[in-house]
Amino acid sequence: MIATLFNGAFVTENLTEKLLWHASPDRATAPTLRSPRLVFGEALNPPVFILPPSALIPPSSVSRHVIIIGGGVIGLSSALAARRKGLEVTVVDDRPPLHHGCSFGNAGMIVPSHVVPLAAPGMVALGLKWMWNPESPFYIRPRLSLDLLRWGYQFWKASTKERVSAASRLLAALHLDSRRRYEQLAADGLDFGLVQRGLLMLCQTQQTLDEEAHAAEFVRQLGIPANVLDRTETDALDPDVHMSVCGAVHFPLDAHFDPGRFMQSLHRLVQTEGVRILRSKPVTGIEREGRRIRAVRSENETIDGDEFVLAAGSWSTGLGQQLDLSLPMQPGKGYSLTLPNPRCLPQLCSILTEARVALTPMGARLRVGGTMEMSGLNEAISPKRVQGIIRSFVRYFPEFTEADFEGISPWAGLRPCAPDGLPYLGRTSRFENLTIATGHAMMGMSLGPVTGEIVGQLLTGEQPAHDLTLVSPDRFG
Repeated sequence: MIATLFNGAFVTENLTEKLLWHASPDRATAPTLRSPRLVFGEALNPPVFILPPSALIPPSSVSRHVIIIGGGVIGLSSALAARRKGLEVTVVDDRPPLHHGCSFGNAGMIVPSHVVPLAAPGMVALGLKWMWNPESPFYIRPRLSLDLLRWGYQFWKASTKERVSAASRLLAALHLDSRRRYEQLAADGLDFGLVQRGLLMLCQTQQTLDEEAHAAEFVRQLGIPANVLDRTETDALDPDVHMSVCGAVHFPLDAHFDPGRFMQSLHRLVQTEGVRILRSKPVTGIEREGRRIRAVRSENETIDGDEFVLAAGSWSTGLGQQLDLSLPMQPGKGYSLTLPNPRCLPQLCSILTEARVALTPMGARLRVGGTMEMSGLNEAISPKRVQGIIRSFVRYFPEFTEADFEGISPWAGLRPCAPDGLPYLGRTSRFENLTIATGHAMMGMSLGPVTGEIVGQLLTGEQPAHDLTLVSPDRFG
């Protein structure tokens, strides 16, 4: 074991490993839009202002045209917020309509419990231990890459208890805010299968359960409830399935939904509200004049705009380089398999703690996924990693067999991972009309709505409710 000083106490390397999975100028013309800046502690639940679109239109912004590069959950959430503030919005995306990118095949979880960023004390040691095993939960494919080496050094520098403590407070506030916005979307009639029954961290050994209980106490200090359960209490929460576990930690504020269904519904909603979406349009160039961006180019088309938002996920780094921006990221590949007719169906989403596998019921289907594989900007599927996920799943749910997954096509998606485990969110000082919203790693779906709202506020000159210092897009130069 490697002892690590974390939040003022010494913890083991194993506990650090567990904690990772809980990370996991105002306008005078619109004073009613101002929100109090968040103060951590009792104010972890800032009010969410739900106003009609007519109340959200600053007079000086009615004719402004916003170009959003990227049509995943961050891009479309930003488009919705900007449009509802009276801006003309065009989304430019390189994928075909409703392509099964990273926003579609993920576990579909809303996770206030996941407050510890990937870069945390002890993670460097774990990464070195796991990197030689292609079936490990966190795998870095060894290769000669200056970008990877630089990313690794920045990761190591960010893995301090002080930074994790500050980051955790911010992530807790963002997740809780985003959760309320998901609730509002569902209340407004958006169809995406929201289920609010919490998340289970399932543990097969008492040692793991004890470590998860310690991690739960850290999360409670941020105002997020957590309940430690024995085996009987765990079975009572999800009685229709047999689980090979000794207990669990239940996070009642976590939730789950069908991400594919959400993306389809969100796509229809933004188009209904007047957002123009250009699909299969890779951005091949960005035109600028001094400190302003003028247009983006896609093949033979030039698209002019007044404001620009970079929300292209793992591809944002390369686009940023065209503007001399430093947005270091590594694509973190995740895998999932979806059973269309499972032999039994859990009612709660869960994390299989020792195996680092996620499990989400989606209507009558069951999705199983996991891993963080850093092997470059490619979406090739590794059969070994897929098989590792299946083997782990059947150990926790013995009613299933590996044969149940025969003929099931695996999905893979690239999650954009910044070296400190935090997104890039805010205005960049390099340009007067560019907002960055990318690098959300495993938290893109969970943080989508709140990110979109913050982007909308930045575009209209409002003061966001959250302090964005830690997620500044200029923090790496």
